[in-house]
Amino acid sequence: MTEHVEARLTVGSNGEAAVLFGKHDEHLRLIEGSCHTKVVARGNEILISGAKEHVQKTQKVFAELMDLIAAGVNITVPTVNYVLSQVDTGGDNPELAKTLSEVIYVTPRGRQIKPKTIGQRRYVRAIREHDIVFGIGPAGTGKTYLAVVMAVLALKNKEVSRIVLARPAVEAGEKLGFLPGDLQDKVNPYLRPLYDGLYDVLGMDTAQKYMERTIIEVAPLAYMRGRTLDDSFIILDEAQNTTPEQMKMFLTRIGFGSKAVITGDVTQVDLPKGNFSGLVEVQKILRDVNGIAFQYLTEADVVRHPLVQKIIQAYEEYQNKH
Repeated sequence: MTEHVEARLTVGSNGEAAVLFGKHDEHLRLIEGSCHTKVVARGNEILISGAKEHVQKTQKVFAELMDLIAAGVNITVPTVNYVLSQVDTGGDNPELAKTLSEVIYVTPRGRQIKPKTIGQRRYVRAIREHDIVFGIGPAGTGKTYLAVVMAVLALKNKEVSRIVLARPAVEAGEKLGFLPGDLQDKVNPYLRPLYDGLYDVLGMDTAQKYMERTIIEVAPLAYMRGRTLDDSFIILDEAQNTTPEQMKMFLTRIGFGSKAVITGDVTQVDLPKGNFSGLVEVQKILRDVNGIAFQYLTEADVVRHPLVQKIIQAYEEYQNKH
C-alpha cells in the first residue's frame, strides 16, 4: 500500500510567495498536476500531501525554485516546467541557479538576456571558448537567437569588426519562383528570422544603421562563395539545408580573427530527395578537430510553449518506431 504523507514549507516573505505561486497560483497548479500531489498555499506557507515519493519530488521542485528566487531569477511557467524536467532527470543541480541568473546581454530597452537552460549556458560558453561552434538541436532551443546575441556582444567588445549572417535559401514545401519581386525580394523571407533576432537585440534603428554601413550583413549562403571573411562573427543558420559541398565552402570562408557559429536541426531537412545534409556529414568529419565544438541541445532546452517539448518528443518517438 502506498504511504501517504504531508509536508510543510515556509516561503521567506509574501513577495517571494507571490513570485513562487504565480498569477492566480498557476505555478502551484502546474507543480501539483506534474507531481501528482495536492498543494495548498496559506499565506507564505505551503502544505503538500500525497504519496511519499511524489511529496519528496514536490519538495525538491519548490527547493530549486526558492533557490532561483534567491538568485534573482524571475519565475515563469517555462521556468517551472524546466525545473520539473530537471528534477525528473536527476534531482539536485548546482548549476541551475547560476545558469538562470547569468546575464549575458542587456537590450537597448533594458531587457536582460540570460540562458534559460543548462544546455543554453553550455552553448554560450562553447561560443566564448571556440572559434567554430556547431549548435545542433530542435526548434525553440534558442540556437540562432543566442548566436546573434553573442555576435552583437563580440562586435560591441571590438573582438570583431563585422557580423555576417547567412542562410541557405531552401524552400520548405514552397517555391521561390512563386514569390513576387527580384532575387533579393525572393530570399528576404528566408532571412527574416535573422533580421528579427537583430532587431530584438540591437533595436531596429541601430540594426538598420549597421546594415547600411555593412557592419552587419544578412545574405543567402550562395553569396559567401569566393570570399574570405577576416575579423568577422559569421553565423550560418538552418545549416541542415546545406549540401556537403556548401558546408565545405562555408567553413573555408573563415579568415583570421573570425568566429563562426553553425546552427541547425537535423530532424528538419528540407533538401530535395537524394541530397545529403552537410550538417549531418560534418559531424563525422570534424568531430575530433581541436578548436571546433559541437554543442547539442534537446527538447529539454526548448523555451517556447510547453507543448513544443511534447510535440518534439512525440515526433521522436514516432520516428524511432517507424
